[in-house]
Amino acid sequence: HCNYRYSNKMKLIKLIYILIAFAALFVSCSDDDSFSASPSNLLTFSADTVALDTVFSNVSSSTRSFWVYNKSGDGIRCSDIRLERGASSAFRVNVDGIDLTQVGSTSEIEIRKGDSIRVYVEATPTTQNADAPIEVEDNLVFTLESGEVQKINLNVWSWDAVFLRDHHVIGNEMLTADKPIVIYGGLTVDSGAVLNLQAGTTLYFHEDAGMEVFGRLISQGEPGNNVTLRGDRLDHMFNYLPYDLTPGQWQGIVLHASSSDNTMRYTDIHSTYNGISIDSCSVDPLKLQLIASTVHNCQGYGIYAKNARLDVQSCQITNTLNDCVKIEGGDVNINSSTLAQFYPFDSNRGYVLNFSNVNPLKRLRVTNSLLTGYADDVLLGSKDSTLNNVFNYSFDHCLVRTPKPETADSVYLTNIIYENVKDTAKGAEKHFIKIDTDKLRYDFRLDSTSKAINAASAETSYPTDRDGEMRDEHPDIGAYEYEKQSND
Repeated sequence: HCNYRYSNKMKLIKLIYILIAFAALFVSCSDDDSFSASPSNLLTFSADTVALDTVFSNVSSSTRSFWVYNKSGDGIRCSDIRLERGASSAFRVNVDGIDLTQVGSTSEIEIRKGDSIRVYVEATPTTQNADAPIEVEDNLVFTLESGEVQKINLNVWSWDAVFLRDHHVIGNEMLTADKPIVIYGGLTVDSGAVLNLQAGTTLYFHEDAGMEVFGRLISQGEPGNNVTLRGDRLDHMFNYLPYDLTPGQWQGIVLHASSSDNTMRYTDIHSTYNGISIDSCSVDPLKLQLIASTVHNCQGYGIYAKNARLDVQSCQITNTLNDCVKIEGGDVNINSSTLAQFYPFDSNRGYVLNFSNVNPLKRLRVTNSLLTGYADDVLLGSKDSTLNNVFNYSFDHCLVRTPKPETADSVYLTNIIYENVKDTAKGAEKHFIKIDTDKLRYDFRLDSTSKAINAASAETSYPTDRDGEMRDEHPDIGAYEYEKQSND
């Protein structure tokens, strides 16, 4: 009898627990599902403004997003979500999977207490009929069931540009600096044709585009007013990192066998796959004169030349996945230049200078130049004796990160400052004002501690540096004069 009463008591206790659990579940669901039209219940946003960088007119921006939170005590229903400018808006918005471009507005959004939704925004601004970038704005309007209105500002800068698609230069053509020039598909200079680039001109190449030169290229930048060849992305990969600072944004320049007498002065080439690729069947005509120019941040080679005649003066050639400069035969003069290898994305980066006699190397003359990087040895000279080709090279008044020969310098290496390769890899950075591989910011002007200062030859240095400043009676090794710079 006692056992029977004990059993019934336990069943009653279990039943009470079950009822309590159901009640708690019901209250919880009721709380979560309760919605209020109280004006005090408002949405919270992860940002009050969505900025979409600068884009070319009629070109879509990258996508940005933000979160909408409900941190009030009840659920909130939105009676309307819309773009203030409606169908005329430059912006496209997706709210929790609903495309406002298609539906115009939505009243289907409700956000339970403690919940959130995500909103995606992009823009395609139309032509602004202006030379400078114009700010384009709209507001994304949230009208709540309570009648309260909340807005998020959307903005983008729209820049009118000239678009060239698979463009062929067939005569003597000049591209000027009036508006940005955006290249899709490629820019080809036909055999016998001449392309002139005026000082201050910037060509923006899409990822699939580069320049193919069968005729002649004349790029006439000036000190402080460079010609710039770069990718067409104006937006950011991260807040601190514009795409323009990342390699592989466009295809680079190819000088074909039929091309000769090319000149590039005060020209900035950066963020390509290969910077300048040069093919030649003869070293008799001058293939390229590169004066006071930069080739930087390439996902391939900086300069790759086959059996060509080159003259490189006061240039910066830096940070490439493959070699900064690769020479396969020819007649090459490199003077008063900085070749530095701090490519940050791959430890298996190439050499600063790689030269061979795959084709006869009639002459490689490197003078008054700074060659350094992270590797213990940034030079590679490869002589293939089976080819029976000429292998003629010399270095004079250079600072080089390479092991010092045990024997005295030969006729090939004279007046060389050998960088101490026992230093850590960071030791090579000491020559320059800034080597920031995290944020991809570089300044290859000389730091005050560099041994390159006052170490070049006054007789053979190029008279002006990369910035167009005159070198003094005690010139510096490399592309830049220390004395003429600001160290702010």
